[in-house]
Amino acid sequence: MRGQREIDRAPVATAPPTAGRLTVLSLSPLDEDHLSIHAIIGHSAWAHLPCYELASAVALLRQYDISVILCAEHLGHGKWIDLLNQISVMPTPPSLIVVSSAADARLWAEALNLGAWDVLEKPLDRREVIRSVKSGWQHRYDQAYGRTIAKTLKAAG
Repeated sequence: MRGQREIDRAPVATAPPTAGRLTVLSLSPLDEDHLSIHAIIGHSAWAHLPCYELASAVALLRQYDISVILCAEHLGHGKWIDLLNQISVMPTPPSLIVVSSAADARLWAEALNLGAWDVLEKPLDRREVIRSVKSGWQHRYDQAYGRTIAKTLKAAG
């Protein structure tokens, strides 16, 4: 039965992940979270990779250039902070946005102080998701290419 469940939950990308395309990974054990995100960004050229488990998300991070992660606060077997710890060792980690149905001041403070990019409260607001994903992508882009430009300028100088 597990095999059938994996087939049923196969990622449905809005567009295939390719170099130069903003790729959003959504990590949540809940179908409704992925459907909500897909409804918000499905019209765009952004690639959307839904993922249900932390181990699968880590595998996708090794396979694709993920720009932004929308991660549920609770993952069944783990929490958002477990993913944050995994990506923090990457040279240019994706921006992590924590999604919670109870986004209180404690979660905001913890997430932002530990290095998450943003916190969004469910039900997700289309404008807030797009704003947060865009700014998270810009932050990652600046980190990746700002370093490259700085190194090039330093080497030239």
